[in-house]
This record gives sequence, C-alpha cells and structure tokens, in this order.
Amino acid sequence: MVELINSSWILALLAAIILLLVPTKMKAYTAAFAVVANAIVTSCLAIPALSGQPVSLTFGGGSILGDILIRIDELSAWFILIINFTCITGVFYGTGYLKAYANTAKKLGMHWILFVLFQLSMVWVCMIQHGLVFLIAWEIMSLSSMMLVIFDANNPKTLKAGINYLVQMHISVVFLTIGVVWLYFRTGTFSFDAFTTYFGTNSNIWLFLVFFVGFGLKAGFIPFHSWLPHAHPAAPSHVSGVMSGVIVKLGIYGIFRVASYLRSDYLVLGEILIILSVLTGLYGILNAAVHRDFKRMLAYCTIENIGIIGIGIGTGLIGLGNHMPILYYLGFGGALLHVLNHSLFKSLLFYSAGSVYQQTHTRNMEKLGGLIKSMPRTAVLFLIGAIAIGGMPPFNGFISEFLIYSGLIEGIKLQSMTQIIIMVLSVAGLSVIGGLSIVTFTKTFGTIFLGTPRQPLDHTPHEVSRLMLIPQYIIIIMMLSISIFPQAYLQVVGNILSNLAKGIAVPQPVEFTDYISIMQSINLYSLMFVGVMAVFWGIRTLMLRGRTQTINATWGCGYTAPTSRIQYTGKSFSKSLGKMFNFIVIERKEYQELKAGEIFPATKKYTSHYHDFFEFRLIRPITNRVVYGANYFRFIQNGRVQSYVLYGIVFIIAIFLLTIFNIVL
Repeated sequence: MVELINSSWILALLAAIILLLVPTKMKAYTAAFAVVANAIVTSCLAIPALSGQPVSLTFGGGSILGDILIRIDELSAWFILIINFTCITGVFYGTGYLKAYANTAKKLGMHWILFVLFQLSMVWVCMIQHGLVFLIAWEIMSLSSMMLVIFDANNPKTLKAGINYLVQMHISVVFLTIGVVWLYFRTGTFSFDAFTTYFGTNSNIWLFLVFFVGFGLKAGFIPFHSWLPHAHPAAPSHVSGVMSGVIVKLGIYGIFRVASYLRSDYLVLGEILIILSVLTGLYGILNAAVHRDFKRMLAYCTIENIGIIGIGIGTGLIGLGNHMPILYYLGFGGALLHVLNHSLFKSLLFYSAGSVYQQTHTRNMEKLGGLIKSMPRTAVLFLIGAIAIGGMPPFNGFISEFLIYSGLIEGIKLQSMTQIIIMVLSVAGLSVIGGLSIVTFTKTFGTIFLGTPRQPLDHTPHEVSRLMLIPQYIIIIMMLSISIFPQAYLQVVGNILSNLAKGIAVPQPVEFTDYISIMQSINLYSLMFVGVMAVFWGIRTLMLRGRTQTINATWGCGYTAPTSRIQYTGKSFSKSLGKMFNFIVIERKEYQELKAGEIFPATKKYTSHYHDFFEFRLIRPITNRVVYGANYFRFIQNGRVQSYVLYGIVFIIAIFLLTIFNIVL
C-alpha cells in the first residue's frame, strides 16, 4: 500500500519532467498516459476501500505537526473514483480540443503538467486527514486549477476571471485555516480525529458553519458562487468539464467529511442547509434560464445542482436528528449519487458545448442555429446530457433526484410543524428547479441546434474528431449503467452511509430497497418506450432505403419567414421569465425607446445583458469602495527611482531611531 501511495506523486513528477522534453505532438498523449496511470494506481487503493477495507498510512510529522494520517475510507474512495473517471475523459477530450494550439509548445507543455498536478492534488485532498497538510493539498489544487483556467492568458477577460477565481479560493482557504487552527487550539492536534473530540464536548453549530463557508466557496453555494460564471466560460472546455464535474464536488466532500463527525445540532444545521440549498438551486437555474452564453449558462446549472446536492445533505442531517434512518439514507444517498451523476452529465454537456465552440468560435447562442445538420453527433450528445440534467428517465439524473424527492416526502411524516413546512416548501422548490431546468435546455438546444443559422459563420461547422467524441460516448455508457442497474450503485452508497456517521450506528432500512425497485421499474419502462421508438425509427429507415429523399424548408405554420432572424431567439424564449423575476435576474439594456409619433423609426441597435444579483448588489459595491480608497495611495507608486530610494532611507532611519529609544529590540 505504501508503494502505491508513493507511486502516485512519483508518477506525476516523472510525467512533468517528460512533458518538458517530449515533442509538442506527444505532450497530450504523455499527459493522458500519466493521468490514466495515476488513476489506475489510486483506484487500486479506492476500490477495496469501497468494499469495507479502508487503507491507512501514518507518516511522522515531528513535534509540531504530529502524525500525518493518510486514509482512504468509503467516502474518500467514492470521490477518488469520480475524480479519476472525469479526469480520464477530460484529458482525452482535451487532446483533441487543443490540437489547434499545436504551435504553442511551451504553453501546451505547462498546461498538461498542470493538468496532471491538478488530478493528483484532488486525489490527495480526499486522502489526507491532517489539517495543515490538507490545506497544502487544497492550495495546490486551487493554484493548478487557476493556471488551467487562464490558458488563454492573452485575453484580459480570461485573466480577470482567473484572478477572481484565485482571490475567492484564498478566501475559502482563510475560513478553512480558521477552522483548522480553532480545532488545534481546542484539542492540541491537527488530525481529523480532533473533530470527534471537539464536537463531542462543544456546540457543533459555529465550527461547522466556518468549515461550511470555506467548502461552500469551492462548491458554489450562494452567495459564495460568483467565481463559477466567470471561470467556466474562460477555461478550455475540457477544464470546464473537469472543474464542474469534480472540483466543485470537493467542496461537497469537505462538507460530508465534517458532517460525518457531528454529534449534535443536526436539526438546526439540517434546516439551515436545506433552506440555503433550495435558494441556491432556484437562483442557479433562474440565471441559467436567461443567459445566452451557453458556457455561462452551464456554470449556473452547476450552482443549481449543487443546491440539489445540498438539499440531500440537509435532509440526511434532519434524518439523523430525528433518528429516522430512511431519511438519512434517502437524503445522503441521493446527494452522494447526484455527485456522481452530475459529474457525468455536466462534463458531457461541457464537452459537447466545447465542440460547438471549437467549430463556431462563439459562445453566444443567438448567433447559432441549425447545427444539428452539420454536427448531428454533437447534437445528440448534448440532447442526452440535457435530458439527464433535467432529471427525466431513463437517464441517471432521475435516479438521484428521485431519492432526494422521496426523502423530502418522507420528511413530511415528521412531528415538528417547522420541519414539515420546510419539507413541503423544499418539494415545491425542487419541482420548480426541475421545471425550469427543462425550460433552460429546451431553449438552449432549440436555439443552437434547431432551426436555421441566424448569422453566417467564418467557416462551415463540421463534426468534431473521434478523439473528442469517444470520451462522450463512454460517459453515456456510464450514465446508462446507473439508470439500468441502480441497485449496484446504491448498494455501494449504502455501504458508505453505514459507516459514514462516526460513532452512530445507522442500519439500512428495508424501505430503502423498496425505493430502489421502484426506480428500477420506472427506468425499465422508460427504456422500453425508447426501444419501441427506436424500432419504429429503424423500420422507417429500412423503408426509405434506396428511395430518393428531398429536403425542404421546415414547416412554418403556413408561413415561411423571409429571414432567419425572425426565428425565436434565446432572449425571446426566456424574456417572460426574466421579466417575472427581474428583481433577481438583473437586466441592463442599451436601447433608445421609440418616440411618440415616430411612424418610420430609424435603424436602432438593441443590446442587453444580465448581471449576477450578488455580484452586482453586494460584491461590486464593496470592491468599488476598496479600489476608491486604495487610489488615495497611488502617489506612493509613482515610478520614480528617487522616491523608492527615499522610502528605503526613511525606513532605515526609522528603525535606527526606534532601536535607540528601545521601542524595537
């Protein structure tokens, strides 16, 4: 076991050295080999842990650090396997995606070195159970991901997005450091076992909330989400897929890890988390519904799904507080399974969106249309991801959302009126989230892939390479395996949950198995329906084989528009929704209204864009005041060498005088 753990960082080091030496055309394949090798090594440790054989290793850290525990238990193993799968699909998709940058050898070499380091740091975050060393791994993960985001650093917007991400990740580290130091001063150890000691004798609320803010910044709960809509559009699509698929989930991992040590205050924390999560989900999907930048839209969908996962965690905590095992298993089980499901369909959506961007060089869906004719495979892949993220059978998103729905409905049986109201409102909120998700992806798919092109593009789009398509096919196979055989995955989830709550035995209830069989039946009938449709499609194809087919204009209700610009746009599709919730989704327009009596108006230009509510109302005013105050000190940095020499002389004289008067020793 020691050899396998050591070989993970040795492989990464060797890969970094080799990536500096190999020719440009071999860099991506070298990185892919390193990612796959590291995934195999760490998965060999994680797979036994899922079956109840945790791996533990202790390193001596001296008198200050104490023993450094490396441990892979069921929870760590679940996240490690998700990380490895997503990184493998990401590195192969990225190999095809970045072929256009073959003439930038140094840039590609550094990018792939950082990708290997990124994967390694995420895996080690799940393995380390020592506060200070955990923070080091967390910081490496944040720095490497930031460098991956600013791949196109020549673009000022990309650089700004990277700096914004880095600043917010350091705010996250500040809160995590406060929590680790708090634990150390109260228990005298940096080991994660200190949670057991502290939570067993103190109030659990405040320390949990400190860690929740730190991990919530990474996960994307509101109001800690504002880095996502900037970082995801700026990053290359394979990096966006991995970040949305797994890096935000490490915030969820941290919340699960801290929650597993709780000893009291389950109900209060569960209620806080479930309310915040419903608001997060609603806020995320409302913003996704109105945005026309399809990568920004997907970023807000990530926030929405983090809210869904948070609802599951909150439900599980309420189950622990009320000693209801079924609520615990449905809530936590749905959350853990949704972590896996979201990593699959969100990476699929980002990869297919990246294929569109590679071929069209625009993220604005208003400039697109009719791509299903030139990119049919990408269109089908995006459609499958859209159905899955909408929580509709027969795909995997339905399984985890059904569990969370079931947990909320079970929660209505509680005795507390407050908790019953929270559960009822959460069911309503989750239903609205699901409905708006379908609206969002109907708009996105219809605008991008259906209809006719809205604007002429620089070149004719065509289907992307097999190297970019194959990882997406593999993701779909994985998604279907979850929807067809949910019992296999939920059995693993059940094993995780049976050992998750430290010191509390929570036996798996019989009702949990009943829910599994219900889900399996629903998905089976859905697959049968899809199969019947496929049979009819096959019969139609056979009947038309050999016949001449004529393609005409799409039926337009008896009227064919003289110009493609008269089609529905993404803006027009979501305009009513945006107006209804204009107090949350803030729209800014640049348009001169028609004057009274202006019968024949001159040509006018109309532009509009949406602001993030928290960024516009909360973050931007604070940063503006900070910048305003800092401008008073701009005279210090005036570019004159004489001034800088004078600063040094003044500093030396000040130290000399303070020493003479014994103020400084």
